[in-house]
Amino acid sequence: MIITLDKIGKRYRHDWIFRNIDIEFKTGEPCVIQGSNGSGKSTLLQIVSGFVVPTEGTITYTEAGKQIPVEQIFRHFSIASPYLDLIEDFTLAEIIDFNFSFKKMVDGVTPSQLVELIDLIKAKDKQLRYYSSGMKQRVKLALALFADTPILLLDEPTSNLDKKGMDWYRGLVKGHIANRLVIICSNNQPQEFDFCERELVLGLH
Repeated sequence: MIITLDKIGKRYRHDWIFRNIDIEFKTGEPCVIQGSNGSGKSTLLQIVSGFVVPTEGTITYTEAGKQIPVEQIFRHFSIASPYLDLIEDFTLAEIIDFNFSFKKMVDGVTPSQLVELIDLIKAKDKQLRYYSSGMKQRVKLALALFADTPILLLDEPTSNLDKKGMDWYRGLVKGHIANRLVIICSNNQPQEFDFCERELVLGLH
């Protein structure tokens, strides 16, 4: 899988968030997007995922030499991000069943095993509205990491996680990035991305 950004720029009203971004993201080459608050990291990730249309430039998605239309790219990626909310009326067991009715779970893992891997067995029948922010972040990450998709997008993955949660994230993420195109957005938190091979740094304009 290859995602190619050619002269990508995004403007809100009269202010450019970023311009002239040229980069190729590739399977097997995890990349971190870094930058200060307001530099456009999350906006760029939303452009990559097809949620946001760039003001200028083009983005193309290629798999096995064939181009994927942008309106179909959502089938190929999983994402965990602070701006994407969980359905809080669901229990953990229900959100797992709901999520993986749309996307295949990685081979070798069942829904009940996933609950154990999230380390929230005692809370599996509790509505997500009663979860702490750290518990919700674990759920978001697990739903993305264990989806059988060629593209994995993580925006500030350790936000709201305590030390135990960060160790949990690092233990899982390294085992679920092989043969995937991985992009991580980070506010200079090395524990989120120190396994990445490439880096894109955004600056304020």
